[in-house]
Amino acid sequence: MNVSRNIDPDEIGFDPARLARLDTHFGRYVDAGQLAGWQIVVTRRGQIAHSSTYGLRDVEAGAPVQPDTLWRIYSMTKPVTSVAAMILWEEGRFELTDEISRWLPEFADVRVYSKGSSLKPYTVPAIEPIRVWHLLTHTAGLTYGFMQTSVVDGLYRAAGYDNHWPEGVDLATASAALAELPLLFQPGAAWGYSVATDLLGRLIEVISGQQLDDFLADRIFRPLGMTDTQWWVEGDDAERLGALYVPDPRTGRVLRHDQFGDLARQKPSLLAGGSGLISSAYDYHRFTQMLLRGGELDGVRLLGPRTVRFMTRNHLPGGQDLGALSVGGFAETVFEGIGFGLGFAVVQDPVPSRLPSSVGEYYWGGVASTAFWVDPVEEVTTMLFTQLMPSSVYPLRPQLRQLVYSALVD
Repeated sequence: MNVSRNIDPDEIGFDPARLARLDTHFGRYVDAGQLAGWQIVVTRRGQIAHSSTYGLRDVEAGAPVQPDTLWRIYSMTKPVTSVAAMILWEEGRFELTDEISRWLPEFADVRVYSKGSSLKPYTVPAIEPIRVWHLLTHTAGLTYGFMQTSVVDGLYRAAGYDNHWPEGVDLATASAALAELPLLFQPGAAWGYSVATDLLGRLIEVISGQQLDDFLADRIFRPLGMTDTQWWVEGDDAERLGALYVPDPRTGRVLRHDQFGDLARQKPSLLAGGSGLISSAYDYHRFTQMLLRGGELDGVRLLGPRTVRFMTRNHLPGGQDLGALSVGGFAETVFEGIGFGLGFAVVQDPVPSRLPSSVGEYYWGGVASTAFWVDPVEEVTTMLFTQLMPSSVYPLRPQLRQLVYSALVD
């Protein structure tokens, strides 16, 4: 076990013995062969109260998790892309109520699935255009092909948009293809986890005149000193990358999944603003600290504090929660008592989910079981990194909350 901190936890309200339960508990997953290894970081008021690693980043090579291990963060890319969009919003480059067809004309006349099969779907015109805020809140009516819960999901898969994008397709081509597919619901009428943030990435490209990777590097990564965050790895960085695993259906032990994991070692043709980044705990820590501090870190301001507060309020229609509005079969969150802001899930009421947290806490996770949250009330941030797909295999995230909040004693 590798444990470090930069302050005595007692000084910022944490019980050190209770924080140590994190390592004991999550260590059991590794000892049982259910996880290869992990990294956990807990902070309060900008100080690291607990930082630990355990197990192996690569079981087959016997390589341990190190503080500088690189992780596929998948959908933890979404908050980064959302911050990028709001940087442009603060410059007056668009309004949240603008129709996206102003920049993506292929979405000018979208249609919505009504009934029928994937072979013969019946669609109707959208009565509301897709607006920028719909992309940021996953209320646009888009979906993911891997959901496998609706006819529209099947149409995505038939078009080649399943777990990953068609080979050789760039973001502009993908946007045009997705615009030809029907929406799952009328824009603004429901919440559906989707490719919306990928299209938001394309919107950033058109509005800024830069490729998404260049914009993120210029406006977020370099200003924050996030030198490890990238779209693929090569050279020495490839040695630091954790291997990707799935559970063996017979034994439950980790089973290497290079077919999917090795995609991180190749330059992608499409910059997926919803799932494409690889990062380190150090880098994502800086991103979460920027958010906790209201858009600023070490004298570098990316967003105004009121913008961050605005992004992390519930923007769902009628102030409803995901339990009332969600369609589809999967998201990186529980639904009850949880709203959604501009790029983040937001806690409205922790009681329905039966999880300790603060009203106003915001968070997200990735499909390889990574997770983070920012609690502006308690001034706490927490990050978990591991590489097990899917994220629904074990209750890592609720257990992380239980252990962190029960260690907070002031």
